[in-house]
Amino acid sequence: MPANRGHAADPDEPGIDEQRDDDPKEEIARLRAQVEQLMRDRVTPAVADAAGRAEEAAYQARDYAQAKVETVARSVRERPLTALAIAAGVGYFIGRVSR
Repeated sequence: MPANRGHAADPDEPGIDEQRDDDPKEEIARLRAQVEQLMRDRVTPAVADAAGRAEEAAYQARDYAQAKVETVARSVRERPLTALAIAAGVGYFIGRVSR
């Protein structure tokens, strides 16, 4: 058990609050360095990983859309009258619904 427990602190000794508040600029600089280190170690790699996954998903979506466009184009070339009839039917339907 400490000897000074229950006794008033010596006014000549720096208290805990004074030790903590000695130099706020140093504390801010230390905290800033910690934040920068966290950014380098965790946030930047996480953002880069997410960007890489998003880019890969965009490439896959583009490839899928191109494949579907090619499929539709091939169907139109193989059956032009059917494609024309479908387009006319869709146009008629949209015209009726939009009135």
